[in-house]
Amino acid sequence: MLTDPMALCGEQKAQAGTLYVVATPLGNLGDITLRAIRILETCDVIACETPRITQRLLAALGIQKKRLFTYRDAGEAKSAQHLIDILKNGRSVTLVSDAGTPTISDPGYRLVKQCRDEQIPVIPLPGSNAALTALSVSGFPTHAFVFLGFLPVKSGARKGLWETYKNFDGSIIFYESPYRIRKTIATLKEIFEHDRLVFIARELTKLNESFYRGTLSEFTDDRLPEKGEYTVIVSPK
Repeated sequence: MLTDPMALCGEQKAQAGTLYVVATPLGNLGDITLRAIRILETCDVIACETPRITQRLLAALGIQKKRLFTYRDAGEAKSAQHLIDILKNGRSVTLVSDAGTPTISDPGYRLVKQCRDEQIPVIPLPGSNAALTALSVSGFPTHAFVFLGFLPVKSGARKGLWETYKNFDGSIIFYESPYRIRKTIATLKEIFEHDRLVFIARELTKLNESFYRGTLSEFTDDRLPEKGEYTVIVSPK
């Protein structure tokens, strides 16, 4: 019987000059992986969206005195170069987002691309992802799907996007804010057939986690609270 779960990770520690892309829980801290804990413990620098949120995660894991570097979309090019310099000086860097997998509708693409361009090792540590988590319990086809991330703000651009994928032979996944979810469903009703099935996951893995599944015609405003983060999936025709 294995008495030390961390032994599953072997002796793996963060290696010098290596970037680690680490997925963190969407909400439930029990979803953190043992390997992610090990890398967070042993890396030199953690690049994160919101230091306050990352510090809360580290405290829950009993990890102290870590150097945190704020890494966001704003000023990402300059931040990426700073982290590249750190990596070239033989330090290890872990990239995390506030929740889920970095670079998937979260900052990190430019940093990873520059590391690849400059042949700096990049190691992924898989874990939580809202889009695939929702798809896995939607009951919709998984043989083919398209992920659209966060939708354009302008209604015209949104409608154009829906027209493009209206007849896509797979599931359509996107993220939506609580303040636009009702308007988005109304727009979907204008483009898609009203009997098209939709699956909506709200606050995945959190205390108020909830799921909604039905045809577009069945969705009314009172079913969609203007609170929490939404992942929406539209079924194939």
